[in-house]
Amino acid sequence: MKKQKSSAARLSVMLAAVLLLAAALAGCGKSNVTLSEGKVNAITTFYTLYDFTSQIGGDKVNVINLVPAGVEPHDWSPKSRDLVNIGKAQLFIYNGAGFEGWVHEFLDSRKKDSGLSVITASDGVELIRGVHEDDHDHGKEKKSKKDDHAHEETSDVDPHVWVSPKSALRMAENIKNGLVQADAANKAYYETNYETLRKQLAELDARFSQSLGKAPRKEIVVSHQAFGYLARDYGLTQKPIMGLSPDSEPTAQDLKEINKFVKENNVKYIFFEELVSDKMAKTLAKDAGIETLVLNPLEGLTQEQVKAGDNYVTVMDKNLQNLLKALQ
Repeated sequence: MKKQKSSAARLSVMLAAVLLLAAALAGCGKSNVTLSEGKVNAITTFYTLYDFTSQIGGDKVNVINLVPAGVEPHDWSPKSRDLVNIGKAQLFIYNGAGFEGWVHEFLDSRKKDSGLSVITASDGVELIRGVHEDDHDHGKEKKSKKDDHAHEETSDVDPHVWVSPKSALRMAENIKNGLVQADAANKAYYETNYETLRKQLAELDARFSQSLGKAPRKEIVVSHQAFGYLARDYGLTQKPIMGLSPDSEPTAQDLKEINKFVKENNVKYIFFEELVSDKMAKTLAKDAGIETLVLNPLEGLTQEQVKAGDNYVTVMDKNLQNLLKALQ
């Protein structure tokens, strides 16, 4: 509790200094500000939101993603220049559901007449509740009723809504609506781009539903508890090594239960992620005499994936192929 209060106090001090820092940056030739005067400036908090906003916004929108490629966003926090950029932008798009712990402190501190439109991308998604870092029965998450306040900071909510294409469809629509609100003059343009993305996501959803529905097995072991919405929407059961945060360490009892789960369900692969250490997943797989595969939660892309031109749909298709391989 003291640590939380201390972090909040530090962020408050940082926020209080933003206006002074903005003035300093304005006169500094080495400023990292990348806002564009000729376009709608939209700030996103992690990769998936950046991808959707870029596709819908096209050449009318300057999209700035806060978390750099190759960086895991769970423990990321904004620097002063990031807060300055957000304050100057027209649109701020974040996930909500407790994923960005720093957001509400910032939003509460901004001026009422700032002109910043705020979009909570997870609004309208049916959230998974009853999830705790110390909950060893990870396969039995509780579902909430439809929640139109997905942005509330709650410790018992799984925030990884975007990992399911079904949720991604709703998130893309929320982003499109935000762009239209911020720039009504280009509504038709955004609607057209959104429809292209919507069709891609709907086709992706259909591929997941049809392929996973036919898979002979439904149980997966994953590196961290990021696949609850994917599991819920496509009839899978996830057994995570770590909790909602990828750096939460499993207990000896957790490891015992995972080994038991692997044996009882004839699991052949343990999934790991590119942006976090694969040591635990590989150790467990070696002990169990099985192999590992990648299952990407799309919290961010690696530099290699960026260079290859990957996006949400291409990475999710690779996830699907690995899932089908593991579930045979």
